[in-house]
Amino acid sequence: MLRHEFQPGRLIAGTALVAAAVVYGGDAGGAWDTPWFVVIPVVVGGLCLAGAVGLMTGQVRRQRARRIPEKPTPTTDG
Repeated sequence: MLRHEFQPGRLIAGTALVAAAVVYGGDAGGAWDTPWFVVIPVVVGGLCLAGAVGLMTGQVRRQRARRIPEKPTPTTDG
């Protein structure tokens, strides 16, 4: 049983930020040399992609909610 709904936009945003942290961590640890401006496109691109995916996910969920027919409520006529 799921405890919460899956949110792919947050997954993408988190992945982009973890990638930026790995790049800076590798630079700080001496594994490689990274210029300071390299992470900006990773973070900005990841957040833009996450926003687009979040909007698309919201649209899909709204469309599915419209397609599900509502249960008829019993009337108390008599």
